[in-house]
Amino acid sequence: MNIDSITPAVEPVELMSGPITSDRVRRAIDIIAAGGMVVVVDDDTRENEGDLIASASTITPEMVAFMVNYSTGILCAAMDNARADALLLPPMVAHNDDPLATAFTVTCDAVACGSGVSAKDRTLTFQVLAHETPAPQALRRPGHVFPLRAREGGVLTREGHTEATYDLVRLAGHVPVGVLCELVNKDGSMMRGAQIDSFAARNGLLKISVAELMAWRHARGDC
Repeated sequence: MNIDSITPAVEPVELMSGPITSDRVRRAIDIIAAGGMVVVVDDDTRENEGDLIASASTITPEMVAFMVNYSTGILCAAMDNARADALLLPPMVAHNDDPLATAFTVTCDAVACGSGVSAKDRTLTFQVLAHETPAPQALRRPGHVFPLRAREGGVLTREGHTEATYDLVRLAGHVPVGVLCELVNKDGSMMRGAQIDSFAARNGLLKISVAELMAWRHARGDC
């Protein structure tokens, strides 16, 4: 799949501090705003994983298919608690025992979907989730999309991919609902380190880290 038309081709770069980091985060926001995808990695002492991230408002079936091809096929939608409540998407479980407290809600599909699992159907579900006016009646539960509740404060509150996705889409000026998936190798193992760098280079994707996004937000005075 050639995604050069939706995201500028760039070489992956190592994590840096100062203005280069700032420029890269700004570029990631601009790519999301333009309807492209970026790769975001977290700390190697946390999940040590890379996620593909896009805006739910602008995602296409081709982008969904690309995400499915390089993940386990589990695609999530990050949003804030207020939107999840408005969409009648309660937490998946009453007591969350996940070590990182990943806040899954019940799964969903758009009512207008077929089976809900195709790239076209999941694109429609993401579009419903990101509609400017939440429409819970346009969803059926359960389904094939996994919504996630982002913590208030984004990455400054929780250093996760959920919050990074939410922050990037919000900062891009879109309805703050983002699509994310965890990158895996062909053998099903998680992509890490140099494997993520190679994937980003081959596909012309910009890579940033959660730590860089946190530093960028701190530098501009977010709290």
